[in-house]
Amino acid sequence: MVEGGLRLSVLGDALAAHGQRLSLDPPGDPTLEESLLENLSGPLSHRFGTMRDLVIGVTVRLPDGTRASSGGKVVKNVAGYDLGKLLCGSRGRLGRVERLALRLHPLPPARRTVTVPAARWTELHRSQLAPSAADLVAGSLHVLFEGDRRAVDEQSRALGGAESDPWSEVRALQAELPGRRRWDGGAAPLVRPGRLLAYSEEHADVPWSPLAERVVEALCSPS
Repeated sequence: MVEGGLRLSVLGDALAAHGQRLSLDPPGDPTLEESLLENLSGPLSHRFGTMRDLVIGVTVRLPDGTRASSGGKVVKNVAGYDLGKLLCGSRGRLGRVERLALRLHPLPPARRTVTVPAARWTELHRSQLAPSAADLVAGSLHVLFEGDRRAVDEQSRALGGAESDPWSEVRALQAELPGRRRWDGGAAPLVRPGRLLAYSEEHADVPWSPLAERVVEALCSPS
């Protein structure tokens, strides 16, 4: 378990010393609590999902001061509704996150990014290749392969394209785009096609769970 106020960079440094990582790479350097409550993610969500997929246990302080816990230290351990998933994207409406148990992945021994024309997304999507990230930006498709060196070499060679390192710029662009919507195949400044997610300049409220809204009503209603 780690504290909710821990920043991703601090956790990343600590985990790297043991050959592990939290496969979450949103823009900036948010805390773990912010990452969960705001449902933050970055390019690696193509393969590893969002914070919703990486939290396996959580302790939260509810608005009335009650401390509630759910999950534990292994992946399949939840009976009933998963509190961590309920909190994801809640923006603090259910309470503050004090501690989290997280699903980790080994640090990949090799990684390489290649850039190809955006029109090749359909080909990549239908192939047997397994990228960790695939983002569409300004007519280009940036594809990240990770794993052992031989597999990375083979997959990069199979896709072709020019070797690149765009991810700092991609995350900076994401930080400038407040709008998130379901991608319908149309144009957008940044698209995460594997997750059908488009980022745009038009701000839009991200819908939250109707079940979670009912929970908030119950918590805030007089007993």
